[in-house]
Amino acid sequence: MSQDSTERIIAGLRGWIASAPAGARVPSNRALTAEYGASPVTVQKAMRRLVALGLIESRPGVGTFVRAVRVAGPVDYGWQTGALGAPPTRTSVLSSTQRTVAPDAIGLHSGYPAVELLPERLVRQALARAARTEIALTRAPAAGMPELQAWFAAELGASSPAGVVPASARDALIISGSQSGLSSIFRAVVGQGRPLLIESPTYWGAMLAAEQAGVVLVPIPSGPRGPDPDDVERAFAQTGARAFYAQPTFANPTGAQWPASTSHAVLESVRRHGAFLIEDDWAHDLGIDGDPRPIAAVDDDGHVVYLRSLTKSVSPALRVAAVIARGPARERILADRAAESMYVSGLLQAAALDVVTQPGWRTHLHGFREQLRSRRDLMVSYLARSAPLTTLETMPVGGLNLWVRLPEGVDVVQVVRDCELRGLIVAPGSEWFPAEPSGPYLRLNYASADPSRFAEAAGILGSVLEAS
Repeated sequence: MSQDSTERIIAGLRGWIASAPAGARVPSNRALTAEYGASPVTVQKAMRRLVALGLIESRPGVGTFVRAVRVAGPVDYGWQTGALGAPPTRTSVLSSTQRTVAPDAIGLHSGYPAVELLPERLVRQALARAARTEIALTRAPAAGMPELQAWFAAELGASSPAGVVPASARDALIISGSQSGLSSIFRAVVGQGRPLLIESPTYWGAMLAAEQAGVVLVPIPSGPRGPDPDDVERAFAQTGARAFYAQPTFANPTGAQWPASTSHAVLESVRRHGAFLIEDDWAHDLGIDGDPRPIAAVDDDGHVVYLRSLTKSVSPALRVAAVIARGPARERILADRAAESMYVSGLLQAAALDVVTQPGWRTHLHGFREQLRSRRDLMVSYLARSAPLTTLETMPVGGLNLWVRLPEGVDVVQVVRDCELRGLIVAPGSEWFPAEPSGPYLRLNYASADPSRFAEAAGILGSVLEAS
């Protein structure tokens, strides 16, 4: 009965408060007791509920009053526009590859392989072992753990021919993922306001890092066999650039690999102009029909700054990579990394080293390669069957992606939206071009989604294109 009386008082007062001005005095508890025929305890309970709801406020010694309620409305952050100024880069939102999507959607947009393709057991065991050692509580050296430096250097040195002095452990700098390495390389080697030659299309993250470093991008067209060495030579001569960023091995997004002749010609051009080749070997462990052939392995005079990451083949949670550079360039990159992040977690370095030195690592890589081949071929077959309006200009020999061309005149942005409405998430190709896109493209990751849904994905894309 008391509860019913409490609710009756609250309902009556809420109606009165709705028409009362802010600051109006609420009738006293004695008056309410008389009006509602309730006990003082019941009235006090109702008043406490109204205070909790933010409808009234009690001022000790004065009385109880209707509280001024702020009406929720759009917040104005316009002042920040003036404070921040124009954005330093053209990219003000997350890349489509970084989007989080609904669990039931088919995600072909990701930049990573599916968890089931990674060496889960090796990673978990390595992290557990590392956590039990002193490295879990101590600071790592600025340049990285010597043992991990030596492993990266030995991996590159294994590809060096006779007569070429291989990189040493000291030449390797351990970094927290290749993205941070790109930022440091562009700041230290290229410099703000200076030109950087860059393949087109190429990795969107490299363009973002270059723009944030204030570097001026100079696009070089790159096809199934990489860039034309004559284009590279001309660009060096015309711009005075002192660096060329490229992915000669299983390029993102196309999966193409430079032939040896292109690698040799580009390296000679770099040497003639006293410049650097920034070689991003992001997909070193992701070969399918080809094996990695790092250009840095044939360079011993410091013209190639080499970058290799373990993120895609070990685990995205172990953001460990290395830059291999020689001479003053190495010192400048190290100084930039030390200023940026001081050092890389020793725990992650120890775990990464543990994984890649286990006997099961090579077994994992072999199985990984076969899984990538199976998924690539399955996706290609379904596209040919259910999305015949797409064109695969280059069969990727490695990597994680298909670079698919759409019919001329198609609105790529609209295609992406229509696919999403049907539960398929794809990445628009425009993100991989440093200038205007050379055509309508999509990048489709065949390593991230469930292969059992490839047929459904191809069917959605095909029907969207048919309706475009």
